[in-house]
This record gives sequence, C-alpha cells and structure tokens, in this order.
Amino acid sequence: MGMSVGNDSGGDDAPMNEINTTPLVDVMLVLLIIFLITVPVVIQTVPLTLPTVTNLPTTTKPENVLISVDGNCDTYWGQTKVDTKQELLDRGVDALKKEIARQEALGAKVELPEVHIRGDKDVAYRCIGGVVFTMQRAGFLKVGFISEPTPGNVTRDF
Repeated sequence: MGMSVGNDSGGDDAPMNEINTTPLVDVMLVLLIIFLITVPVVIQTVPLTLPTVTNLPTTTKPENVLISVDGNCDTYWGQTKVDTKQELLDRGVDALKKEIARQEALGAKVELPEVHIRGDKDVAYRCIGGVVFTMQRAGFLKVGFISEPTPGNVTRDF
C-alpha cells in the first residue's frame, strides 16, 4: 500500500508498473464477510439419520412376482402384457391369495411374496409409481426394483 508521489528520473511519461491492490483486497474482505454470514443461514437442514445402502444380490423365489415396465408405460406381468391397472390389481390379488393358500396347505409359516419391478431407464416415474401403488393395494408388502449394476468402477450418465 503506497502512493507514487514523484519520479526520480524526472520524467512524467514513465508508465506506472505497480498495481494498486487495495480495492481488490477490500472487495475480497467484504465478500468473505458476506459468505461467512450467509452460508450458515442458507444451509439449514433438518437433522436426519439417513439409511446406509448396501447392494445385496436378489434372491429369486418362484413365488415372487416379476413386473416389467417399458419406455411406453406398457406393463408386463412376467412376459404377458397387462392392459389396465385394474387387471394388474386383480392379478396381484389372485396371485397373493393363491400363494397364501399354498403355504397354509403346506403348514408352513406364511411368507408373503415380493414384487420385483424392472423399469426401462427412459420410462416416466409416474408409470413405475402407478405399478408400485397398484401392487401395494393388492396386498404386497415388499416391492423392490431390479437394476443392472455398472461393471467395475465405470460410471454411467443417466
């Protein structure tokens, strides 16, 4: 921080080769103070304990229901196309009743089957959400999603 008063060489035509950094430092200090005050105010979150995620291989049981949803929102029960949500609901209720009756006839503890949903990566979430809601209405308690893991450490852009 200094001020150039005169030139020792006696000429006024010499270019000034010193940059005045005082305004830059002032601006940076003001920005620092602003960010120190505003960041804690902006980043206020509700304290939560988020679940930890582990990838477990899917155990396929014959009683589990596999539903696929393609990019056009067409729903398939196994390999058979289901035309309406009501038909999906009816099939779900029937499958659940049959499985419960089968397990009760064997005298085993009743374990409800799971629904595994495979969705196309380009499908709208409303289509998947509709299937999840319909299967929960049918009585299925466990609804899972089947995904294709990325091989190795390769990342994908979705």
